[in-house]
Amino acid sequence: MDLGTLIGLIAGAVCIGLSLIAGGDAMVFLNIPAMLIVIGGMMATTFIHFSIPQVLKLMPVVRKTFLFSLPTQKEVIQKLVNYAAINRRDGSLALEKQIPQAGDAFLVKGIKMIVDGVDQEQIEKTLNLEIDNLMERHSVGRKVLEFMGSAAPAFGMIGTLIGLVQMLGSLEDPSSIGVGMATALITTFYGAVLANLVCIPMAGKLGIRSRDESLMRAMVIEGIVAIAAGEAPTTVKERMQTFVAGGQRFNVRPKI
Repeated sequence: MDLGTLIGLIAGAVCIGLSLIAGGDAMVFLNIPAMLIVIGGMMATTFIHFSIPQVLKLMPVVRKTFLFSLPTQKEVIQKLVNYAAINRRDGSLALEKQIPQAGDAFLVKGIKMIVDGVDQEQIEKTLNLEIDNLMERHSVGRKVLEFMGSAAPAFGMIGTLIGLVQMLGSLEDPSSIGVGMATALITTFYGAVLANLVCIPMAGKLGIRSRDESLMRAMVIEGIVAIAAGEAPTTVKERMQTFVAGGQRFNVRPKI
């Protein structure tokens, strides 16, 4: 689990909640019609802008901002170096025994292709296609969140305009002006919070996650192709180390 996303959301909610409580009557910020305008309007325009399947696929993608963990680069390189040593010593069929412990579905697919004797070019082409499809799915999810982040403040402003019109319609009662103005501004508050605390940050986090995952998978492809070519563990290590910053590279040896 990525604690950063969870901590950020909780901390933001707590800070806003404490400021509301310290300022007086926090219940004045609870306004059901304003919520309907902002949340309902945002969702409605999202379904207009995107197809239903694209919107419904948002939740599995958003889950990556919470339940997401990648193995470290060292762990990945160590695994591929081990597989390279097994492949050189016992042949590609011996790698089949490593599949249950491989863990990652992408890595498992690569190992299975080596075991099945698929040529290097086809392995690289197939696995790169996996990365392209991953990036496309994440790109759509990120665009949906970014659109929701822009729609929420817009509907907050629409709610404010509605509230102002209703307030101006009752100017004969001066005592209701203050309450009406407060109600009108609550929708802007809802829209700003929803956009800047939830939608836009999650879209940014998803972009970072997508980049990290695609980079890790590209590193796996480099190792898998090298193993398929029958290269030595040291060569596999060196090829995969090109994805690691120069000052952070580490020495790994086969552990089999």
